[in-house]
Amino acid sequence: MRLKPEITSAVTASALLGAVALIGLTGCSSASKTPRPHQGGRPVESADPGGSVDLRQWITGFTDRITQSGGYRLPTANERHAIADGVRLVLDGKQPEAERSLSAVGYTLRTLVDRDGGMEVAEIADATKDGEARRGWGRIYVDLRGPARWSVQVPHPTADQRTEQLGIGLLRSSPGGVLVVAGAHRNAGADGDEREEEDAADVAHRSDSVFAAVSDTLADRRLPAIQVHGFADSSSPGNDVVVSPGKGDAGLPAARRLSNALRKLHLRTCEVWQRDCGRLEGRTNVEGDHADAVDVPFLHVEHSRRVRDDDRLLAQSVRALTEVTKRWSTGRR
Repeated sequence: MRLKPEITSAVTASALLGAVALIGLTGCSSASKTPRPHQGGRPVESADPGGSVDLRQWITGFTDRITQSGGYRLPTANERHAIADGVRLVLDGKQPEAERSLSAVGYTLRTLVDRDGGMEVAEIADATKDGEARRGWGRIYVDLRGPARWSVQVPHPTADQRTEQLGIGLLRSSPGGVLVVAGAHRNAGADGDEREEEDAADVAHRSDSVFAAVSDTLADRRLPAIQVHGFADSSSPGNDVVVSPGKGDAGLPAARRLSNALRKLHLRTCEVWQRDCGRLEGRTNVEGDHADAVDVPFLHVEHSRRVRDDDRLLAQSVRALTEVTKRWSTGRR
């Protein structure tokens, strides 16, 4: 896939993506789209010429700006649908239509190349830092090495510290991934008349978010998902990871596979289908509810603070998760 920039002023216009087919989502260019200012806002940070970035630093730079005091605005139904449609159109290889749908709500589409290994990803993000800070709707990254086969969801960046590192690690490790990252702290306040809704930004439990709309669109395309979370060590003493297939059973084979892989790496695991794992089972997760409704595998995976604070243990968890996503990359469940 090639997303070519047209050389124009970043202050006056957005660069148009090149008219090259996205069919199959195979990456073949390192071009970057120049972001368009939206409603007077500041453009998002610029990549190096050719769209080259350290993807881990790039995404971490985004999540590091997410704070509990940051803004969040509930999107309208039309806004949610426009971004979800943009993702769907990217996966369908309909680049011009995708760009039109996204730009209508102040989002932009461009290609980034990861300096670590050369992987190309399509980034779908708010066109300005101001928009990101005010609206908090998040970003989506689509691996361009082949057709989309699975997704990893990070609903609580900052609140569940370093969970974005799990998502980035998985995206880099297995072909065919789509990374969905929320754009606000789960306790961020809503704007205006919505401020009384204290849980407005908790996208794992709100169906009226961009995060849920995109995740549901991916599930409707039969893409299985892993949603990563974090818990305080005191919430499940003696456990490093809590593995759940969510509300349904479609993800149970993958959950068993993951649990076995974690144990082989000496990570202590609580399996919700075997015993009570407390309030970490993900049974009320809205993305899991939708996956269950369409009979698509969904894993809700909680990681202790001990694991997330230790680079070695975090890498081991990514390695175990990759046992699942590599299988999904081949179309197997």
